[in-house]
Amino acid sequence: MVVAAPASGSGKTTVATGLMAAFASRGTRVSGHKVGPDYIDPGYHALATTRPPRNLDPALCGEERVAPLFRNGAAGADLAVIEGVMGTFDGAAEPRQFHGPGDFASTAHVAALLSAPLILVVDAASTSRSVAALVHGFASYDPRVRVSGVILNRVGSDRHEALLREALQDTGVEVVGVIRRDSAVETPSRHLGLIPAAERASDARDAVAELGALVRDSCDLDAIAALASDAPPMAERPWDPAEALAASDAGPDTGGPAGRVAVAGGAAFTFGYTENTELLRAGGAEVVTVDPLRDEELPEGTAGLVVGGGFPEVHARELSDNVPLRRAVAGLAERGAPVAAECAGLLYLARSLDGAPMCGVLPADAHMTGRLTLGYRSAVAVRDSVLAPRGARVRGHEFHRTALSPAHGADPAWQWKTDSPEGFSGATLHASYLHVHWAGEPLLAARLLAAVRNFTRT
Repeated sequence: MVVAAPASGSGKTTVATGLMAAFASRGTRVSGHKVGPDYIDPGYHALATTRPPRNLDPALCGEERVAPLFRNGAAGADLAVIEGVMGTFDGAAEPRQFHGPGDFASTAHVAALLSAPLILVVDAASTSRSVAALVHGFASYDPRVRVSGVILNRVGSDRHEALLREALQDTGVEVVGVIRRDSAVETPSRHLGLIPAAERASDARDAVAELGALVRDSCDLDAIAALASDAPPMAERPWDPAEALAASDAGPDTGGPAGRVAVAGGAAFTFGYTENTELLRAGGAEVVTVDPLRDEELPEGTAGLVVGGGFPEVHARELSDNVPLRRAVAGLAERGAPVAAECAGLLYLARSLDGAPMCGVLPADAHMTGRLTLGYRSAVAVRDSVLAPRGARVRGHEFHRTALSPAHGADPAWQWKTDSPEGFSGATLHASYLHVHWAGEPLLAARLLAAVRNFTRT
């Protein structure tokens, strides 16, 4: 079941996370998914479902992988809830030649790829009978997108609800939930959206439980389950990380055990795709988590390090105060172990972040800015690195309010289609602002694994 809306701010995250929690509390095995490159909402999905977070993004992984990735992520679940992105038909502006439902990588696009029924969450706070025209428009706009139900959000009173229900009777779209205006659950935000669940673990668990109770009391779960069960069977095979690695054409590496790879986690590093880790494990790596806020040393035997996205700018002083781990990271890189970092990881490897000393692996300094940098990017590798061979072309995503000075080293990581060179690279290093979903680019995981094996052998 896809949870969509006419526009951002309508209540998709409230409803989607609440549905996951409400169904899970009934004993249903629920799988949570998010359309697009968002990392924050899936953290709340994971709390609600007790399963790893999942993203579905045709722009980063290709249309052909959306259904297989969905089947991999939803394996063993009774119900899958897919939270949409922005408005139903809003997505990436490119490719211009796309003729699917809505924009490329939109909620409508993903719903059509999965043949999934869609529930429309409508903010009804400032409307009554006009809601019928809105819902009718979304239901009839593109026959490839099946709007099966509507949840009315921010409804003011019994009278308001009666007017809305009456207006919607002739649309043929079932009202499966009504959420009152005075029933909001506290989900605090800051400069890049909601505060990640990992940064407010106890409060986030309480909020998810409250969302589950709100949706349970406001929505007809049986009707929603019936709509979801109307989704047709899927013919696509589940995505297999081992198969993806085998087909990646990574070169002559013989495979086998790869050694121990530390992956940054904890409250400061909350952004990462589950499939990236699955690829590393499928390639023979032992993946262990290191928390740069709490751990003072790398796991024993670490032969590679991955530092993903997150909010190091919020925790700069605490990260800086953990001098033993900063020195351990710098020492690991100096010994030639493979190190891959993106966005927040790039900042952590820099000399400083807003004046606070960081690991000093990169000859650059980072600082907060007032400008949001956001969007999909096309990039080409400028030179051979631990992740990509020279000339490799990838599709990634950028999302930050920080800047690095200088923006790139003598050997940049990428040349972006729309900008100058960016990032830092070397035989055993790759650090960039670009988030890349390795399921769409399994060669990156394969090259990192090969470098870890090489370091382990030496």
